[in-house]
Amino acid sequence: MEAASPATFRPTWQQVLGHGLYLGALCAVASVTTGLLVELAWPREGGPPGWMWPLLTLAPLLLGAMIGLVAGRRTGVEVGDGGIRTSSVFDEGVAPWNQVVDLRAERRGRRTVISVYLESGTSVQLHAPYSGGLFAADPQFELKLFALSHLWRSHRFGGLPS
Repeated sequence: MEAASPATFRPTWQQVLGHGLYLGALCAVASVTTGLLVELAWPREGGPPGWMWPLLTLAPLLLGAMIGLVAGRRTGVEVGDGGIRTSSVFDEGVAPWNQVVDLRAERRGRRTVISVYLESGTSVQLHAPYSGGLFAADPQFELKLFALSHLWRSHRFGGLPS
């Protein structure tokens, strides 16, 4: 019998854009603050050129949005016969089915995330799916949670149904 293709869960495009804009806003605050500190430390006649402030604000926002889009495509969860494989820009991991003892949705801050509990007593927070407010909302979060739960129970208690 041929193995089923793995189910893949990734952040929605709104979640990816929200991450990017958040990162960009932090960078914009840092760049404008640096610009102000440089202006105060070394004052010049006439001040900085007028185009500098929009550039210090908009460039980090656009750069953050692009980084968020690229990083968001690398972040996700792949569920297959071997277990749950998580991947992000900085980390990857695998939780084999025989080590997973529970899978549940939990509130973490302002988000609802899926946590996987292992036999060793540790828990792993999945990078996707998740749901929260504004850009972090995922209208299909419950469906994805039920699909993950079904796959876990199928592997844990007797294989996939036909």
